[in-house]
Amino acid sequence: MLPSSHAIPIKKLGADLSPSPQLLADAFSEFISASVVLEASYRDLQREVTRLSAELTKRNAALTSSLAENDRMRAALQQMLDSMPCGVLVLNHAGRIVMINPECRRLIYQGATWIDSLRELSNRSGVDFEALTEGPDNQFDSEVCIQGETEKRWLAVGKRKLFCGPSHQPEHLHSIWILRDISASKLAEQEREAARRAATLAEISTILAHEIRNPLASMELFADLIEQDLGTSSQWIAHLRAGIRLLSGTVNNVLSLNSETKTRLTPVDLVRCVRDGVEFVQPIAVQAGLSLSFVAAADTPEVAGNQEAIRQIVLNIVCNAIRHTEAGGQVAVSTSSAVREGKALAAVEICDTGCGIDESIIHQIFDAGFSATGGTPGLGLAVCKRLIAQLGGTIRVSSCLHEGSRFLLEFPAI
Repeated sequence: MLPSSHAIPIKKLGADLSPSPQLLADAFSEFISASVVLEASYRDLQREVTRLSAELTKRNAALTSSLAENDRMRAALQQMLDSMPCGVLVLNHAGRIVMINPECRRLIYQGATWIDSLRELSNRSGVDFEALTEGPDNQFDSEVCIQGETEKRWLAVGKRKLFCGPSHQPEHLHSIWILRDISASKLAEQEREAARRAATLAEISTILAHEIRNPLASMELFADLIEQDLGTSSQWIAHLRAGIRLLSGTVNNVLSLNSETKTRLTPVDLVRCVRDGVEFVQPIAVQAGLSLSFVAAADTPEVAGNQEAIRQIVLNIVCNAIRHTEAGGQVAVSTSSAVREGKALAAVEICDTGCGIDESIIHQIFDAGFSATGGTPGLGLAVCKRLIAQLGGTIRVSSCLHEGSRFLLEFPAI
């Protein structure tokens, strides 16, 4: 036991351990102050959260509106791109096609499936499109020709650089290509060139025909004089006369085909005119070993025509008949009257016993430049068709292979 002098009173010790009222009041006051601060901070935080939520909502609405506007702009741009009359092609650095409009697809795909690169496009079309990427970035109107299934298609190609980043990433857009179909203008250019050449050739042919015409007339006259001087009909003179008249007929064909002068119509004795034509071509028939005959019906009427034109028609058709009839054959020419659809007509019929005309080409024989055998210029029947049309007449042909052909000419009677 401890001495009584060191004993601690229990009551006094308990009193020392209990907090004082002042301390509790101070602690409670500090708690109240902290609570007020926390409450104020919480209210500030709530206001900030509310503000940020409103700002976020506003910005989300603006972003949604911007995205919608972008979609509308993208749709409008796509619609404009799709409706452009030219082809538009966008490539990236890897040479891949990343955008193409319908017109461009029509121009270069030609019904093929999707082509995603210039290399594949070059392989499909047979045109080296990849070579165009090596040219200047502002290159315009490089012409390429794509061979389609049925025809060629000419395209004008222009390109512009879009983006060229420092790293040249393959996905970066590189260039936009504009393609235009110039097939029509190319064809028109070729037609103009062909027309220019044809006009030049016609002019030269006309000049040459005029230059040849006078010597031929002189040669015909000299042949007659030689025959009269010899006092007999020489075979050589007959051949000379036949050659001269063939050349004369060819010259007249060239002049008739290239002439723009309208034929002047006057009353013509058809029988006499056709007989003159047959007599003119008689030496050619003799040279070919053929029988050439002429029969005129008494009722053959006169026609409104042109003597030179009718003689040229007879010469061309008879020469054509002689050319396609073997030696020993016959060519018969006749005139008569006819009535068709209540109209009085004068008819000229020319029949031969030649090889005939194949049905597959009979519709082509009146085309200028067409020759069934390839041995003639193909002008005679074309000239006949033109002259007969100028005289207001018609020409019909019927033929049977290996049996002969029949040409029927009809002119309005007067």
